[in-house]
Amino acid sequence: MLDEKGYFYIIDAILAVMLLLMVFLIVNATISIPSPDYSHDSKDIRIAQDTMEILSGKVNFDDQSFLGEISEILKGNENSKESVREVSKICKDKLKSFNLKNYRFSENNVLKGKVLASSGDYSEAGDVSVATRNYGDYSYSLSTW
Repeated sequence: MLDEKGYFYIIDAILAVMLLLMVFLIVNATISIPSPDYSHDSKDIRIAQDTMEILSGKVNFDDQSFLGEISEILKGNENSKESVREVSKICKDKLKSFNLKNYRFSENNVLKGKVLASSGDYSEAGDVSVATRNYGDYSYSLSTW
């Protein structure tokens, strides 16, 4: 003959554990601490860093980065006015593809702060996010606001 009381105790214990688990989950769901919601302003701070990371990164190991490409154009033509104009056009097209509204992209070392591409009025900029990357002798800065 089977131990029928033991069988009922096991079912009773399983139901009690399930009931405690459900109560725990309900309490946890109602008391859980909400994750911080980043404001729109804090997202704008990272735009320059993210964009510059894309410009300095390689698609795969065979490709050259965007900063490498424009540096080679400048260096190959000995920083001539034509090469600066060509690089400026390339930079404007590239940054336009990122849908940036207000930005300033410049080379700070060899060209002594020459602005290669810009959009918006920098003098009226409030919060400015700046990212800088180096490629060889060239040091590029991207400011967004």
